[in-house]
Amino acid sequence: MMCSPGLSSWMEEVSSPMPHRSKPQAAGLARSSFGMVIAQSCGRTSICALLARLTGSTEGNLRQRLREWTDAAPDQVGARRQALDVRTCFAPLLGWVLAWWDAAARRVARVLDAATVSQRFTIWWVAVVSRKCARPIAWVIVPATGKGKWQSHWEGLLPLLDAVIPTDWIVIGLADRGLDAKWLYQAMVNQGWHPFLRITVGGNSRPRGKARFRPLKCVVTQGGAPWAGAGTCCSSPEAQLACTWLARWDDGHTDAWVIVTDRAAAHADVVWYGLRPGIACGLKDTKRGGWHWEQTKMTDPARAARRWLAIAAATRWVVSVGGHAAGRGSAAMLDDLPPSALLQQRTTQRSRPRLVRCFRRGIRVILTTLIRGRALPRGQLIPEPWPKSLDNHDILPVRSKAHQKAA
Repeated sequence: MMCSPGLSSWMEEVSSPMPHRSKPQAAGLARSSFGMVIAQSCGRTSICALLARLTGSTEGNLRQRLREWTDAAPDQVGARRQALDVRTCFAPLLGWVLAWWDAAARRVARVLDAATVSQRFTIWWVAVVSRKCARPIAWVIVPATGKGKWQSHWEGLLPLLDAVIPTDWIVIGLADRGLDAKWLYQAMVNQGWHPFLRITVGGNSRPRGKARFRPLKCVVTQGGAPWAGAGTCCSSPEAQLACTWLARWDDGHTDAWVIVTDRAAAHADVVWYGLRPGIACGLKDTKRGGWHWEQTKMTDPARAARRWLAIAAATRWVVSVGGHAAGRGSAAMLDDLPPSALLQQRTTQRSRPRLVRCFRRGIRVILTTLIRGRALPRGQLIPEPWPKSLDNHDILPVRSKAHQKAA
């Protein structure tokens, strides 16, 4: 089988961060993720049709190779059959993401979420979010119709990401209502994360120094000033949680943001929760907006989890290339500009929203680079500053409405 220069370069790139995998596993991951980018689909048939042209192999041969690296060992051919334990790849995958990260940022936002694929799978996943894009770093895939508690899935995932990020970095873990459990809060703290969990306003709270609980809805009112303080959430003894809670409810929005965290109120901001909607963009990238995962014909959750490793590798590549090619540089540079310069950008509307998503731009850059026969682009992950207000100050014109999406 021949190998195109682009595919060869990508094999070297993919093999470096995960040396514990066998050569066939590394080759299968490289072919799958590279094929996804050029086919713009995670479908094995589409990938094989294009790779066959590039490598001079037959589609049937490639289909068998791509299938085997996601198969369990008994279903593979050969004497040295070995199944890939995808859980061993999560820590190297996170390290691989951070290898292209701007180390000066020294902070990372991780989002926890659950998603379904038709009535086939439920995916519990953790993603690193920046520039409104989510990069999967850990996941569990189970049958959508299966029974069982989800606590064990998260408790199994979080320790797999331990000891990867430097201890002097700030790591927050964001999750929406429905994942606001006391045990998840404590599990994040145990792993060195700072929980940033959104809760409902239907519960009770007791500010520090007060003797009685009162409804959370009394703390924040629509149109009122943001509120931050320390105390105890939940009046039931088994659910009581000593924490800091942050609240904000702007006019024009049906729901408030009420966040619980272990960070002091002076060192946290409720608008950081505005990072969480990036997980919705990431889910869109895996489905109709990118790899078309919703069309999968897989039925085995273990095989699907291995396929997601290729999705994670391909997503990391195109988002980093697309973000770097956007030509905006680090958004933190805007903080160094004088106020008059920012005002001029807004009033003249020269600062425009990003017209092409980093994900889509990255695919286009990679494809055009391959067509021209140039070296494979690697890109760089340039995280945006964490929000300081509900406006994206670096891209929205002055007349744009403040954004508070309850994702």
